[in-house]
Amino acid sequence: MWTNFFKLRLFCCLLAVLMVAALVVNITQVEYLDHETISATFIDSSGQFISSQATGISRNPYCGYEHQTLSSWERIEEDNLLAALQWQVPDVGLVPFVKSTDPASSYFVILNSAAYFRVGSQLEVLVHVQDFQGKPKKYGGDYLQARIHSPKLQAGAVGRVVDYQNGFYKVFFTLLWPGRVRVSISLVHPSEGIRVLQHLQEEKPDRVYFKSLFRSGIISETTECNVCLPGSLPLCNFTDLYTGEPWFCFKPKKLPCSSRINHFKGGYLKGLLTDADSAFFQSGVNIKMPINSSGPDWVTVISRGMKAIDNLELSQDSGTFPSGYFYKDQWRPRKFKMRQFNDPDNITECLQRKVVYLFGDSTIRQWFEYLTTFVPDLVEFNLGSPKNVGPFLAVDQKHNILLKYRCHGPPIRFTTVFSSELHYVANELNGIVGGKNTVVAIAIWSHFSTFPLEVYIRRLRNIRRAVVQLLDRSPKTVVVIRTANAQELGPEVSLFNSDWYNFQLDVVLRRMFSGVGVYLVDAWEMTLAHYLPHKLHPDEVIVKNQLDMFLSYVCPLET
Repeated sequence: MWTNFFKLRLFCCLLAVLMVAALVVNITQVEYLDHETISATFIDSSGQFISSQATGISRNPYCGYEHQTLSSWERIEEDNLLAALQWQVPDVGLVPFVKSTDPASSYFVILNSAAYFRVGSQLEVLVHVQDFQGKPKKYGGDYLQARIHSPKLQAGAVGRVVDYQNGFYKVFFTLLWPGRVRVSISLVHPSEGIRVLQHLQEEKPDRVYFKSLFRSGIISETTECNVCLPGSLPLCNFTDLYTGEPWFCFKPKKLPCSSRINHFKGGYLKGLLTDADSAFFQSGVNIKMPINSSGPDWVTVISRGMKAIDNLELSQDSGTFPSGYFYKDQWRPRKFKMRQFNDPDNITECLQRKVVYLFGDSTIRQWFEYLTTFVPDLVEFNLGSPKNVGPFLAVDQKHNILLKYRCHGPPIRFTTVFSSELHYVANELNGIVGGKNTVVAIAIWSHFSTFPLEVYIRRLRNIRRAVVQLLDRSPKTVVVIRTANAQELGPEVSLFNSDWYNFQLDVVLRRMFSGVGVYLVDAWEMTLAHYLPHKLHPDEVIVKNQLDMFLSYVCPLET
């Protein structure tokens, strides 16, 4: 009897051991499969499934962002974004200036030349880049911008550039209006300069530094702040409790962290480049310089009839490029009919009984300034806020309109922002009830250009989550995102706010908010397509078209 009992106990123990072993194996396999899925399944910019090993995806170690706690889906999405933004610059070692891309020696030709084209036709242009010795380059990686335009018609549209990685580029345009249409190609940065910008993005993300003032009584101290700070000195941790957005300042020697008064831009690091690298960033030589045509730089386009043109504009799907074009200084989106709000009364009628929230940087503050200047009944209420910083508030009591502007949370390069006014957009969105009379517009990009992309992706992930929750509880809320825009560039500005950096941010923003239920105001294409010089804060005619598009989402044409 005791022998049988002992055998039974032994059998049970062995069974338990086997079950534990099987469980461990299963967990290991699940973790292995999950790891394989994360590291191997995402889509590159051409839409092909590839693996991170094949593309060499690596995460920037800045601030421990490679150790973020992400869900499997978030990890795959981030891999996908980083893969799509890998700029193909070959490792050719140190390149002397004379062997770098020379826009004056480079040229383009129109490939499918014809006596005339019809509206809606495709135009193909071949660009061949050469160095300062007049020799053809054998590799790609240059950053080009391309547009077609008709100055007399105040018309313009952007083109899509394809890099063949051998010194040749092809540019594709859709001809969208009749008349004489010119082609313009510009070299924004040579590939050799792009390599320098990549190095700065990866190795010098703190090249813009920030500071905060701490004060208690008559004692005050100023310390440096950033997304993360190197070294072993004591820190004040101002990481946001709700979003987890990291922000730190060096701890004052005599004051507690709770005595922080404000936040402001400290400045820009100097001496970032060697003399050899500086040669790749010269105004009038290789920054935003035109590339000339070796033959005709224009084509003649004939009309298909206004009805056919309207159908061409309105029958495009969401992946259509370009998203719109200028004609007679008016932006014409290709997905819907945009209204023209040329009279203040039109804007008042649209915004009547509405609360409008504007969140973000100074490029959306322009919207607040335009509306309060153009609409007489919309009167700004003096909150005593610092100039160009905010928050700002405007009211039209007669028509029950409330307009608010608030800047986004750090990093932000404004002069002085009180600590109590450092609000994150996601937290602000979580405090909005929403509804059919609520409108939200967001622009957040320029102040993230110096950081690795993971920093920007994290910020947008938090904002997107809050937007989704807002639309879930109040589906009739209108949410509009203003994209990045091109700007003027010089040798110094290029190192901090290059169009190449902002192009990356623009791609990330579009992909992360695709399918979320928000509307886009395509400031990127607007600034590239227009004839006016690029500016961080575009001229009024461009801002007016941005507002027309924004208001057309709020008050669309009845069809």
